[in-house]
Amino acid sequence: MSKHSKRYSELLGKYDKKGSYSLEEAIKIVKNLSNAKFDETIELSIKTGIDPKKNEQQIRNTVSLPNGTGKKVKILVFAVGPDAEEAKNAGADYVGGEELAKKITDEGFLDFDVAIAAPDTMKFVGKLGRILGPRGLMPSPKSGTVTKEIGKAVESFKAGRVGVRNDKTGNLHLPVGKKSFSNEKLNENIKSAIEQINALRPQGVKGRFIHKIVISPTMGPGVKLDSSQFEI
Repeated sequence: MSKHSKRYSELLGKYDKKGSYSLEEAIKIVKNLSNAKFDETIELSIKTGIDPKKNEQQIRNTVSLPNGTGKKVKILVFAVGPDAEEAKNAGADYVGGEELAKKITDEGFLDFDVAIAAPDTMKFVGKLGRILGPRGLMPSPKSGTVTKEIGKAVESFKAGRVGVRNDKTGNLHLPVGKKSFSNEKLNENIKSAIEQINALRPQGVKGRFIHKIVISPTMGPGVKLDSSQFEI
């Protein structure tokens, strides 16, 4: 048995993995499970009732975390002229036009967490879909990453705005903070994220939208939340 699997098994023995917990209890358990030698990210995973095969039920949006993610977010902006200056002034890490798109296609440059595009750059940014799409980095109006308000978008993602998009099974995964966050800050971020995600329910979804909510540390197992504590 590998060292990782042995550690993982030991962590599973610290709580009832079949149980459902209040948010306060779950945060304490997750912090106890987070014993890696770095400040682990706490992740929120939500099983939804969407049909991921239907385009109208796809979830592509963002949520804003009141206390941020605890991670320094690298932002790339496709913009020229005044928009480029606005992006630089707002704190974007990389700003450029077609030469930046070329760097991605020719050099495989992907050292960024969020890509934002001014509408007039989509004529060349649109060609990056096959590279950025599978990585969840493709700018889109739905996620607020194709926008005329470049400066505002950069500032909001730096402050704790995170992208939310369903995977092939209809599940959502997003960071909601770090182990080093206080329990209160994690509590606020998770509650806020769940409320905002619940508001993103596609119209065509039948029955329950949110089926299961789990929080977990980067290197540890998940802890199921009791859904009855939330208005979902």
